[in-house]
Amino acid sequence: MPAPTTPNPGLKYYYPVKKSANPAEREFDVVVYGGTPAGVGAAVQAKRMGKTAALYVFRRHVGGLTSAGLTETDIGKKSAIGGMAVELYKKIGKMTGFRPSEAERAFLELLDEAGVPVFFEHRLDKVEKKGGKIERIVFENGDSAKGKMFVDATYEGDLMAKAGVSYMVGREDNARFGEKYNGVYFSKHSHIPRFAVDPYKVPGDPSSGLIEGVSGAKADNIGKGDKKLQSYCFRMWATKKGEKVPWPKPDNYRPERYELLKRYVNSAPSADFWDLRYRHGPVKINEGDCNNAGPISIDHVGANFGWAEGSYEEREKIFQDHVNYQQGFMYFLANDPSVPAGLRERVAAYGPEANEFPETGHWPHELYVREARRLLSDYVMTQANCTLERTAEDSVGLGSYQMDSHHVERVVKDGKVAVEGGFEKPVRQSYPVSYKSIVPKKSECENLFVPVALSASHVAFGSIRMEPVFMILGQSAATAASMAIDAGCAVQDVDYPKLRERLLADGQVLQPPPPQKKK
Repeated sequence: MPAPTTPNPGLKYYYPVKKSANPAEREFDVVVYGGTPAGVGAAVQAKRMGKTAALYVFRRHVGGLTSAGLTETDIGKKSAIGGMAVELYKKIGKMTGFRPSEAERAFLELLDEAGVPVFFEHRLDKVEKKGGKIERIVFENGDSAKGKMFVDATYEGDLMAKAGVSYMVGREDNARFGEKYNGVYFSKHSHIPRFAVDPYKVPGDPSSGLIEGVSGAKADNIGKGDKKLQSYCFRMWATKKGEKVPWPKPDNYRPERYELLKRYVNSAPSADFWDLRYRHGPVKINEGDCNNAGPISIDHVGANFGWAEGSYEEREKIFQDHVNYQQGFMYFLANDPSVPAGLRERVAAYGPEANEFPETGHWPHELYVREARRLLSDYVMTQANCTLERTAEDSVGLGSYQMDSHHVERVVKDGKVAVEGGFEKPVRQSYPVSYKSIVPKKSECENLFVPVALSASHVAFGSIRMEPVFMILGQSAATAASMAIDAGCAVQDVDYPKLRERLLADGQVLQPPPPQKKK
């Protein structure tokens, strides 16, 4: 399996790769773009079904967020996980621990065992179509790949966008799909939990302007859609007990950037309140995977709105802004004298694990893109699917996690800081994900699958968007792709009963278990 050939670029999303002196034009039955769990699952499944397949990866790693720190995997209900996803997690379970590096090794082993060629540092440049089908995709380095079927396994839906299919970005009006939590949304806990925080540079004086991290948006049009995205962060891998390095001080560090954080952590009745757990925060830190915790935390709220449709160069700027913000956030908590001593000492006791992410200064190499573009196909998964008020009859996998969105924006409400857009709403039962939600409209493209940036409302995507589910849907997409090749048909015309039979034979779980009777 070819390894990346460029010098280590360090902590970057996008960096120049030289044009190939002799650009390679390769051809496969199934071409997969995107090194996420869905991409690995799709490429491996296509090979297992006797097809030629290749995986093209944007940067230097496979496994997506699972290999970039997100090892405390959100799954919802274990009974909903099947197929190759179970195989992957069992493989990881036989290793010394669920570490990012070991997760990536498990993905690489799956690819190697199946004989899938992987081409790193291939950035999509253009898509060539003819007669409603993709013929070839061309990369920035000049290489290209022809295929009978294509799978867009990117978090951003970059291939589907360049293929000219319909998609959505941001939040829809609640009325569009008959939902409750879409569009501008304030939960019961929108104001800073327990503590009121003044948003103005001079407390109490609106004329002084807003402190950093607070938007001047009105956010008073409840339920109205927009193109804003739920926030992103890096899933840091930390340790207190093991070998660690200090929290890095980023370039261009400015303590004043964290005035909002300073006011927040000093508003608690005591430093003991800040326990570094999910419900209190201000950041969830433990041995291993760390996460956002609360309304003022490592999520860089409101800073990612240009990511979904941005150029690679624009995304690189957003990426570096997230690096600077989050590294500075952790450095501030661990070092600034304005932070309550007890909290400062607890944060400083941890640090990035010294044996993870060596190429990128022990910081995750990938930003957690929770949501970007979403396909708009003939079937849109919505809140009604998650609550089983509507059931897809052509299941290719199950969702089961809560309907979940991280905060979208911090605004001023009643003279105080409030956070908008976040919600956590229960899903009581696993629910089917429609086959039609992972394929475009037939009039737009007949040989493309989109198992990650699938056709779902913002609300439903918040439940579906879990790494194991993406792997499940990637495997199902490749199964259908292989059957479409054999039948010589468009992806929209695959015989679903035959597809269902093969998915079940491969261990996929397509229907929720019957509800248990009360004793």
